[in-house]
Amino acid sequence: MKRLSVYFVAIMLLSVSFSKAQEKPVPLYPNGIPNSKPTPASYVENNDQSNNDQWVTKVSVPTLTPFMPAQGTANGAAIVIFPGGGYGGLSMDKEGYKIAQAFNKFGVTAFVVKYRLPSDDIMVDKTIGPLQDAQQAVLMVRKNAGQWGIKPNKIGIIGFSAGGHLASTEGTHFDKVLVDDKDNISVRPDFMVLLYPVITFGPMAHVGSRENLIGKNPSADLLNLYSNEKQITANTPPTLLIHAGDDDAVPVQNSIMFYDNLLAVKVKAEMHLFQEGGHGFGLNNPKSKDKWIDWCRNWLDENGFL
Repeated sequence: MKRLSVYFVAIMLLSVSFSKAQEKPVPLYPNGIPNSKPTPASYVENNDQSNNDQWVTKVSVPTLTPFMPAQGTANGAAIVIFPGGGYGGLSMDKEGYKIAQAFNKFGVTAFVVKYRLPSDDIMVDKTIGPLQDAQQAVLMVRKNAGQWGIKPNKIGIIGFSAGGHLASTEGTHFDKVLVDDKDNISVRPDFMVLLYPVITFGPMAHVGSRENLIGKNPSADLLNLYSNEKQITANTPPTLLIHAGDDDAVPVQNSIMFYDNLLAVKVKAEMHLFQEGGHGFGLNNPKSKDKWIDWCRNWLDENGFL
């Protein structure tokens, strides 16, 4: 009986600990969503819990969900997470919540963004909607850094697949702020981590992501604007890239060209290429004993972010 009591106490403590770690989602825009149309009655957010993931579509109200490290372990660093899904859905669990919990384990405060997916139904200009949400997420975290125990110069971003395109867009388009920023708070992330990212909208593009964001017949200007390997400058944040050589959805050349162009302007960069792993492996590549989260932790430490 005594053992049973101890067991139940342990379970309750774990529950309390988890509930403290994950806070409630907060709206990205408490005072009205920019670039939005009235949401049609048929446009209802959908959550599919199958295949060991939470797949979310038709997001009209973007949110930010904080994940706090265990008490006494936070180091002041923060990471804003953009799940992937081809700009047609969001892998909220596999490329969101599980990633946040992994960063919490070494003291990094994490924020999962449920961003709007490009849609003419709910947006005036669907090509800028996701980027607005990305900029607003970084702005909100930096603005409230004191409240969350974060150092405002140690706020990075991570993105997966199309979420990697969004992250690399946020990390290269920060000079043009598309959200209300009366206090002139920088939306430039201090570092980027990109996992099997969509980078280019050229010949090596993931066509589905490109068409969902800028349409089937985009102008040359839009193609160039969102080919983020072309938007790199000396002020682009330090970047860690992770990809698998056998990725048949987003060719590994996306990461390679981004890395090459970072080096060309002397931006600190590191790249790890798995021999195998395919696309969309999330936290753990089943084809490798190596853990990219360990590489990431070491890279953050070496660059002074932990």
